[in-house]
Amino acid sequence: MQKCPTNQILIMKKLLTISGLFLSLLVSAQGSPDYGGGLKFNLNPEGTKYMRFIAWNQIWLRTTDLNPGSMIGDESVSSYEDASLRRLRLLAYAQISPRYMILTHIGINNQTFINGGASGSAGTGGYGAGKKPGIFFHDAWNEYAVVLPQESKPFSLSVGAGLHYYMGLSRMTMSSTLNYLTVDAPIFNWPLIENSDQFARQIGIFAKGKYNKFEYRFSINKPFSTNQTPTNVTDASIARAVDNNNVTQWSKAGYVEYQFFDKEANFLPYKVGTYLGTKKMFNIGAGFYNAPKGTQTSVNGIIEEHPINLFAGDVFLDMPIGAKEKKMAITAYSVFYNYDFGPNYLRNLGIMNESIADPSFSGSPALAGAGNLQAMIGTGNIWYTQAGVLLPTKSEKPKVRIQPFGAYTYKNFEALEKASSQFDLGANFFLDGHHAKITTQYSTRPVYTAVDKIDKYKGEFIIQLQIYL
Repeated sequence: MQKCPTNQILIMKKLLTISGLFLSLLVSAQGSPDYGGGLKFNLNPEGTKYMRFIAWNQIWLRTTDLNPGSMIGDESVSSYEDASLRRLRLLAYAQISPRYMILTHIGINNQTFINGGASGSAGTGGYGAGKKPGIFFHDAWNEYAVVLPQESKPFSLSVGAGLHYYMGLSRMTMSSTLNYLTVDAPIFNWPLIENSDQFARQIGIFAKGKYNKFEYRFSINKPFSTNQTPTNVTDASIARAVDNNNVTQWSKAGYVEYQFFDKEANFLPYKVGTYLGTKKMFNIGAGFYNAPKGTQTSVNGIIEEHPINLFAGDVFLDMPIGAKEKKMAITAYSVFYNYDFGPNYLRNLGIMNESIADPSFSGSPALAGAGNLQAMIGTGNIWYTQAGVLLPTKSEKPKVRIQPFGAYTYKNFEALEKASSQFDLGANFFLDGHHAKITTQYSTRPVYTAVDKIDKYKGEFIIQLQIYL
């Protein structure tokens, strides 16, 4: 792993100083009150009919080492700094009766100074590049409780339909974006992201519930249409599958986990990343996703269709440790993904990538492309593990709690002859739990210049400012 360059260290210090000032302002302004979870409005005196609203913003400050051969605008660059809007969201649901619920979730993602704007925006002016992104629905479903959860009964069942997040596969595939241990998800946990799904969602029917310590989630969905054209080759061994599901067939997804200690709520699909010691959790889960005829290859002009078959197994641990008065806690999560999208399938992705290829670059460019692109998803195996510790405190109501963390990713894709390892290191600074926190993280990514050669590792330093109500 490369050492962090001197200029990047200086930029990190500047960003940390800014975030520290922001943190001190938050602490002096609001202390550490308990805001609860959103705004709830009862629609009857008993509180059995109500509406609830949750809103959150995640702002990123970052400095990024770019892949070789990158440019922003018309300038060749090797690194850059920016401020961006990672997520701006509003979620609302209404419990019409103990059995009926309606939910909607809207917002934007990934707006920067140069991209993420409304469709067709470019140049300068009112709809210049990056401006006025279109708000869209992330979730929209209706739900009915067939068997209500009761303390005296071990079994519960709810069914629903719409644009939903019950996509199976792994805990992190259905993760909440409000309470990650690390600064964000690793992205490969959403293997269909923005191809045959709508920001990790599909339209369909789902069933969820519990049986004693088991929790289950299953769904049947209609994948969004994809129409990429495969490159025709004469040698089947180098054929590369691309997303082309033509007339889509129904996909199937599911996830089952066993909860050894405390039971988690499954009222909403969003899985918690870290409970900060408020629960004693040890869960083991497994899931799958299948979509017939999801990709295509072309060999000697003959098109062959391939199913998408994805499997995962994971384990989650979150519990208090040490003396009770110290309020320490440990969080750990590990997941193994086995992905089959068809022969040599590979997707290169980068969060809020602002760079394009430099046509004047004379060196060896990155296979993934310019900016912060990397080989993110593909046919093959991925192992991801993260762990963090909530540090002790002597104060009854501490102004700031600190949680250092680390993560490791191993990727072994069929399309690349050399496997890769990458790391994330950082810390959460909790002002009011997850309701107001600052997260810092330094991450590495491999830069392939050939299928069997990792030329170097590049780094990215991120500061996230999060508040949610």
